[in-house]
Amino acid sequence: MASHTFLSLLLFYLYSFHLLRPIYCSFGSNGFETTSVPKEEEFSEELLLKPLPDYKVLAHFHFTSTSPPSSSNGKHHHLFPKSIAQLVKKYKIRELELSFTQGRWNYDRWGASDPLSTANGKPPGVELWALFDIPTKEEIDATWRNLTHSLSGLFCASINFLESSTSYSAPLWGFLPNNGDLRYGALPREAVCTENLTPWLKLLPCRDKAGIASLLDRPSIYRGHYHSQRLKLRSDGLNGIVIEQTLSVVLQPIDRTSWSMHQLFKKSLTGKCALAKSSKVFLEIEGNLVSQNENILELVGEADMVTNDQRDHSTIYQYNVERYSEHEALDIRVNWKKLLQVSFLQAPLHASRFLMGSGNERGSIAISLQSARNSTKGLYDNSKNCFTRVVIFQVVPWYVKVYYHTLRIYVDGAIRDAKDVVEKINVAPSEDKVSPGTLEMMLQFPCGMMSAALTLDFDKGFLHIDEYPPDANQGFDIPSALVSFPDFISRRIYPDSISSPLLQSYKGRNIVKSYTEVLLVPLTTPDFSMPYNVITFTCTVLALYFGSMVNVLRRRVSEEERLAKSKDKRKPGLIPLLISKISNKVRGIKEDSANQSQSSQPILGPKVVFKVVLIALIAVLGHYIFNSS
Repeated sequence: MASHTFLSLLLFYLYSFHLLRPIYCSFGSNGFETTSVPKEEEFSEELLLKPLPDYKVLAHFHFTSTSPPSSSNGKHHHLFPKSIAQLVKKYKIRELELSFTQGRWNYDRWGASDPLSTANGKPPGVELWALFDIPTKEEIDATWRNLTHSLSGLFCASINFLESSTSYSAPLWGFLPNNGDLRYGALPREAVCTENLTPWLKLLPCRDKAGIASLLDRPSIYRGHYHSQRLKLRSDGLNGIVIEQTLSVVLQPIDRTSWSMHQLFKKSLTGKCALAKSSKVFLEIEGNLVSQNENILELVGEADMVTNDQRDHSTIYQYNVERYSEHEALDIRVNWKKLLQVSFLQAPLHASRFLMGSGNERGSIAISLQSARNSTKGLYDNSKNCFTRVVIFQVVPWYVKVYYHTLRIYVDGAIRDAKDVVEKINVAPSEDKVSPGTLEMMLQFPCGMMSAALTLDFDKGFLHIDEYPPDANQGFDIPSALVSFPDFISRRIYPDSISSPLLQSYKGRNIVKSYTEVLLVPLTTPDFSMPYNVITFTCTVLALYFGSMVNVLRRRVSEEERLAKSKDKRKPGLIPLLISKISNKVRGIKEDSANQSQSSQPILGPKVVFKVVLIALIAVLGHYIFNSS
């Protein structure tokens, strides 16, 4: 009997386990669900080190987590962060990118057209954009507001400030081509600190306890000239959810002629994360340095593989982390033999933005485009049929009232008609306290152009006193503008023998783009001390009035007379009595008349009444002035 019970319980357990296991399926060509072989969640970690022309070092950490499509998304995961899967499922996110940046990427010295700078050069502060799989505009706006609150709590940041309709926009093609389901927002003044990095690291399977992430020494990272952490995810029904977590840091070695990994991060890389499918470190050297490698650079450390891209733009040295341990740590060293002034491949035009005008009433926004033909060869043709397309995307707060009809375009110092230069334009004017202004513009310049400039006039609006921030006198920030070049693609193709998610992303068609500076606009600010002055003056008058009235009304005359008589009954000493009698005789005043004159003085004299009336008049006058103002 016991054996039958045991067998029945065993069969029941196996049957329940069969029912509870996840079912992996996909859609066939006929639209019906068909089962497929389940895929496992994967995680990979990579680090790319790159010497820069100004003898700084770029350290780019790249972590990839994938979750295959299944019915248990958001519920059961082994490596994939559960919080991200729940966000994707709840808010129906198709694509999302969130970046925290401190500093500004130096496009002149650190490169502007390579895949790394194009994808990871971000504007200062916080930048967030998301593509939703939602049909209506109202639902997208409501989902965006909820998403900002969720991300704000997840990353300990002020992303919830982007929930207001005055803080985000809906570009159509200037930022990323879409069907109206894209939302974009930026917070230029958001500070980046360890409170944002710690939640970002918690999304990794090994966090910062093992693997490449263990090199993330907080003082070393935040001491750098540029720091940007990014989270990008893509979700679809075929590939599931893919997360890319990147951290780009520009560090200054102590000795610019020689540096190593241990000197940069103050830590040693002793092995990979046990849950990572692959763990690799790459050293990338640009082509203009490789051609003179024997004379300029010297590498210490034997690489597992050395390869070049198809166009010889760079050379990659690959190191497999799994070969190293605590007894033999990985430490790549680079020595500069000669200090030369070299530069990387630049974008076709260098973009910068600044303000013109003075005063707190009006001004102008100017965007300058300077040719980089000295450092970019083979991209220009002086023929009349050659043109370079430039796309400008700019979001302006509502209190900066831009007049878009005042657009003026200068090419090589000469003003040009907008119809001859503007190929396509989309303008969404700002609405007071409702939405910001958005400008999407595609320009067409001749290839032989050396410089160009665009100007837009604007008026400065007035804010309610409740809308000013605590540091209102510092000014108000206008987010960075995005300048992209659709005709120039940044890509590098390496042999397929290198299995790397980082190098695979280099093969994509990344459009060359760059961000401009953040503008600081001073607005008219009220005197915030005036309410304080009025409050203190009114309170002082009321205190004097009520204090005097209470003193007069609460004074007890009979009690004062009793106290005076009790004092008179007290017998003074012999010496004071003699002194008082002598003084009275000298003055010729009798004791009875002196006592009688003191007791006959009225308590409510004319002086007291005058003071009370005067204080009452002052209080009434102050109350009238306060109400009228």
